[in-house]
Amino acid sequence: MLKIIADNKIPFLEGVLEPYAHISYLPGAKTDASVIKGADALITRTRTKCDEKALSDSGVKMIATATIGFDHIDTAYCDKNNIKWVNAPGCNSGSVLQYIAATIATLTSKLCIDATQQTIGIIGVGNVGSKVAGFANSIGMKVLQYDPPRAEKEGREQFVDLPELLAQADLITFHVPLQRTGIYKTHHLGDAAFFEQCKKNAIIINSSRGEVINNDDLLAALNKQTIGHAVLDVWENEPDINRGLLDKTMIATPHIAGYSADGKANGTSMSVQAISRRFGLPLEDWYPSNIPAPAHPTLQIDAQGMTDQQVWSKAILHTYEILEDDQRFRREPATFEYLRGSYPIRREFRAYCIQLKNGSERLVEMLNKIGFGHVELI
Repeated sequence: MLKIIADNKIPFLEGVLEPYAHISYLPGAKTDASVIKGADALITRTRTKCDEKALSDSGVKMIATATIGFDHIDTAYCDKNNIKWVNAPGCNSGSVLQYIAATIATLTSKLCIDATQQTIGIIGVGNVGSKVAGFANSIGMKVLQYDPPRAEKEGREQFVDLPELLAQADLITFHVPLQRTGIYKTHHLGDAAFFEQCKKNAIIINSSRGEVINNDDLLAALNKQTIGHAVLDVWENEPDINRGLLDKTMIATPHIAGYSADGKANGTSMSVQAISRRFGLPLEDWYPSNIPAPAHPTLQIDAQGMTDQQVWSKAILHTYEILEDDQRFRREPATFEYLRGSYPIRREFRAYCIQLKNGSERLVEMLNKIGFGHVELI
């Protein structure tokens, strides 16, 4: 019988493959060579290192990671040894968009910023970055995009060079994979020289990979006031993060930007479907049917006397109050992994209905573009 080892924190998975395979659920960090040895397939998250040390004495034929990132997989080794691997591109892009939207809603309120007067620089314009660009456009921000691989393939018309982005952007958000070498290297892309080129009081946001930013250099830039503020969801040396940097961030969270229930369901389904295709299981169209509904799926907003920004901010923060994650993390930063493993249910915009009183068709269009499931005037 097919033998599969799965990370025990992958949601919606238990019971799905059991009719067709023997499946063991183990903590990701403890899934090593000693337990992998007899497995045919792995379903992982980023905490399982899938490298030669773990795989060389195994019979693993396939690795499916229920995550966008795959830097925990030695893809060269797998390709050389006929081990098929798949990730879940775009699975949590809606979740990360929600995180960035909630960040912007929170920052504009705390700092008394008019979003329509701000320029956002997006570094990496793939599945996530493209959605962030769409959101920023919908609320009236100026958008600058930096993505060398796309610019090379598609032409430079819709992209800018990095120095131009750094000189103009009020907010800079990273949405890149971690590449340690090569012409598209992103490891420590955010370093001392990077921050020196930033616009005065720029806000740095990172929800991609911790090592994309040199955390020591970021802390130095904050201390020297080279930049204005930082919002971090990802950190170098997770879970043993730089506590000094934590203290200097405006918003800090424990690598949960992509942790919506919808994003998790997408990642799990993509992994199950890939395993099914590889081993001939009848689950190629499987998707979870048990995603919990939000506690308050309908929000009524009386837009009388409110600005557009106040309306969309209220709608966004109804779906996700990001400062609750920030406060939980700051209270007990040593529980980084626990906070991730026990993350509460968060549903994305599409799970919510917005009812607008004294609103306008313009506001309805804006909220629809942001991605809410249903928007209506009442």
